[in-house]
Amino acid sequence: MTHSTTIPPVIIRDLSRRSDVAGLVQISGHLVASCGTGWLVLSAGYSAWLPIAIALHAVVLVFLFSGEHEAIHFTAFCSRKLNWIVAWLGGLVLVLPPAWFRCFHLAHHRWTQDPDRDPELARPKPQSLPQYIVWVSGLFYWRDRLTAMLRHAFGGVEDAFVPSRSRTIVVREARSFWAIYGTLVTAAVALNLWQELLLLWVLPIVVGQPFLRLYLLSEHTGCPFVTDMTQNTRTTLTNALVRRLTWNMPYHVEHHAHPGIPFHALPKLHAILAPRIRHLSNGYLNVHSEILQELTGCN
Repeated sequence: MTHSTTIPPVIIRDLSRRSDVAGLVQISGHLVASCGTGWLVLSAGYSAWLPIAIALHAVVLVFLFSGEHEAIHFTAFCSRKLNWIVAWLGGLVLVLPPAWFRCFHLAHHRWTQDPDRDPELARPKPQSLPQYIVWVSGLFYWRDRLTAMLRHAFGGVEDAFVPSRSRTIVVREARSFWAIYGTLVTAAVALNLWQELLLLWVLPIVVGQPFLRLYLLSEHTGCPFVTDMTQNTRTTLTNALVRRLTWNMPYHVEHHAHPGIPFHALPKLHAILAPRIRHLSNGYLNVHSEILQELTGCN
């Protein structure tokens, strides 16, 4: 992993300061937004507003992914315990166990855009419009996640990026997740709250996956297979609401170049790195327009 940045160490140290306050403000805002959109879903009943309410709730829920992502880097808070609480919260909502995800994601950072070693490239990125549609749908995500968690629960941890010392943790984590989900479903049925469970969690995380897939696909797709982080990753300029919802991760070159810098300092890092970023896009619509043009040959 290399990157062509020469920022003075004193600036990196200053930007790398973690903050429990900043993390708590961020996650509190996200949870309040989740409660607000959940209230909209329940208030909509079965009216024509229900699909809109579910879509809003879905977007807010699935971007708990960004909180989990920041937490498994241990940069969301100073406190390691708070990081793990948020990682588990996001993981339970998204069916993404945090210990396994940390192993996967750190390997992605170590081998970004290396076709042989980056686990994000284990499944090739879309090469055609039909593949793009299937990818964005989230079908691959659900198949891979559920089968992996089932395999892990039975002790089968074969992922090369999971070190041997972590395999017991991954197995225990998968079993805990299945136990929690089983308990949740059983309680919802027993208390006749299964419709609320479907409307507030199950349906939204399915509906929300395409939004998350579109967001994640923009991070490296179309970037070269090189080791320089200012070239193999894309930063997308977007509005303040999206940046807040995604914990500033649209500043993705910045995050990859210096993953120890917390989310709240990434705008400052962007101001320093912007002139060196090769793939700097103006909005997600532009990113996916470029991707679709490349896939369809309509350049």
